[in-house]
Amino acid sequence: MQIQNNHVVSMHYTLTLESGETVDTSVEREPLQFLTGQQQIIPGLEREIMNLQPGDKKSVKVAPEDGYGLVNEDLTQTVGREQIPADVELKEGLALTGQNAEGQQFQVVVKSFNDAEVELDMNHPLAGETLHFDIEIIDVRPATPEEIDHGHVH
Repeated sequence: MQIQNNHVVSMHYTLTLESGETVDTSVEREPLQFLTGQQQIIPGLEREIMNLQPGDKKSVKVAPEDGYGLVNEDLTQTVGREQIPADVELKEGLALTGQNAEGQQFQVVVKSFNDAEVELDMNHPLAGETLHFDIEIIDVRPATPEEIDHGHVH
């Protein structure tokens, strides 16, 4: 069965960057399972898997615009050091979790800091990166009406 919208896909993947660094892989874990057409994976990858079927393997290159987006400098903010809990040992690249006024959590990364200020980056950690996926389609099936209605795999 070929992958189309509203199909449940199980696939193994390995994600690497232009540098060759492996960022994530499902090898030796359960395959990634998702519902197509529901924005559950990045657009560039979803577009490339359409019409594949179980057993197919493919290498996919995804530009930043079709992945996690370009780096948006407006998502960098400088805050006073006092806004970071005193027990947090700051270092560049440290991921912190924040919470907005509505109670939603979000992740930021420390870009730089000194005794008075901390520069935080709210871009996705893979923003601006060209992504390389090696994928293998394990299984494809039509989604159930309930899965389509709920927007996720059951």
